Amino acid sequence: MLMNNIINQILSISLWAGVTLIGYSQSTEITVKFIGNCGLYLTDGTIHLYTDFPYKSGAHGYMEFAESELDSIQENALFLFTHKHSDHYSRKSLKKIRKEKNGKAFGPWNSKDLATLSESIPNFTIESFKTKHAFSLNHHSYLITWHGKRIFISGDTEHAETIGSLNTIDWAIVPYWILLDANEKGIDLDAEKFLIYHLASVQAPSAKEKWGDDPKFHPLIDQGEMIKI
Repeated sequence: MLMNNIINQILSISLWAGVTLIGYSQSTEITVKFIGNCGLYLTDGTIHLYTDFPYKSGAHGYMEFAESELDSIQENALFLFTHKHSDHYSRKSLKKIRKEKNGKAFGPWNSKDLATLSESIPNFTIESFKTKHAFSLNHHSYLITWHGKRIFISGDTEHAETIGSLNTIDWAIVPYWILLDANEKGIDLDAEKFLIYHLASVQAPSAKEKWGDDPKFHPLIDQGEMIKI
């Protein structure tokens, strides 16, 4: 009996050590996949976060996406929405996905719950900011801090004051009109790199011409493109 207890203790310690080593060896690299519009899939291999996706494919003349994008959504994922316009949000698709694959959804309607979420996940927080969007009564932008990296998700807001109030952003993911607004108002944007999203197909050629060779700015045009952070 004593020998069995000793063996069980050794096995328990070994199992704990193995789990600990796996935790420490986890990659801190974050991959961002561009799905379309403001729809992104961000993952470090453990946490799976979708922003402004699923949305209604082709809504308001913006990007369509393949049905396989819905099929490939990860189990128990997190869904973060800036607002409920159909080119950013689909209640029908989200309901179906959560029924089949679980997951938690967050948006302006329950942004206070993000604090509790952040407490439950190491090295991961989401701060919510109420921002203005001319065609929405309830729009939020977000600052995600993940493995020490600060990632700003703008959504559809037309105003640069919120992002302009933040310091040392590693990656700012914004529509081009935020850059225009900041320039017009003389607002300095303290971000190391910018991903420009929500570009209509007709804007792609001019976006490539304007930012194609600038390492600080990268327009998200090609659906399925992967960016490493």
